[in-house]
Amino acid sequence: MSTVIIILLLAVVIFLIFALIMVRQRFTHLKKSLEEGRMSMYDQLQNAEEDKNRLKRQLTQNVAHELKTPVSSIQGYLETIVSDPDMDEETKNHFIQRCFTQSQRLSSLLQDISTLNKLDDAPGSYGRESMNILALLNTILLDVAQKLKEKNIMVRILIGPEVIVVGNHSLLYSIFRNLTDNAIAYAGDGVTVTVQVLSEDENFYTFSFADNGAGVAAEHLPHLFERFYRVDKGRSRKMGGTGLGLAIVKNAVLLHHGSISVRLAQTGGLEFIFSLPKAK
Repeated sequence: MSTVIIILLLAVVIFLIFALIMVRQRFTHLKKSLEEGRMSMYDQLQNAEEDKNRLKRQLTQNVAHELKTPVSSIQGYLETIVSDPDMDEETKNHFIQRCFTQSQRLSSLLQDISTLNKLDDAPGSYGRESMNILALLNTILLDVAQKLKEKNIMVRILIGPEVIVVGNHSLLYSIFRNLTDNAIAYAGDGVTVTVQVLSEDENFYTFSFADNGAGVAAEHLPHLFERFYRVDKGRSRKMGGTGLGLAIVKNAVLLHHGSISVRLAQTGGLEFIFSLPKAK
């Protein structure tokens, strides 16, 4: 009997030793995994910080370059006026008008940079309210009526008065105004812009903002929301664009917890599809 007990005790001891070895191995593996995970997380954070710093440097360089153009133009025009006191009034007025145009571009650029910085650094500072999208669009059409007339652009708003979203008035205005300005600047003369609700669910409206204009080559589509990206750099600056309008649109939509994409429209131009939250 005692022999059986001894054998059982030995078996228990062997089992415990085996269990301890397994626990130790498991602990060692877990410790190694945690260390690798910690290192991986550290590497990810370090890479994220490096990417952030790289993007900041790139943005700073882009801002400096964009500011340089209107400032240099203003300086050149003023130097010409100052260095030629006998300049005729017509030429002088032309240069002064060019200075004014460049100062407007500079002001727009600074305002857009300020808007993006605020969207990045203080997204919680924007208040929210219920907004009637039809009323907002009608306000925008009044603001750009002269530009639409000059380029013979027709805007079709297929949105009813019942479409109410919740968001920041200034940012919602910026979304639709920047898309409108983009169509006016680049879609071409005599085009039609159509704004409509594509679909809706319990929480969001999905909007389409499309034109039947010139559009862009497909390879440009993934980059259109990038800051300072231009399909045609020379033409964009000539049209007075800052290169930040669509970046503001994207960031404003994301701040409202929506999504946005762009594709080539069936009508031939561009179609922006984005969602905004419903007012409850």
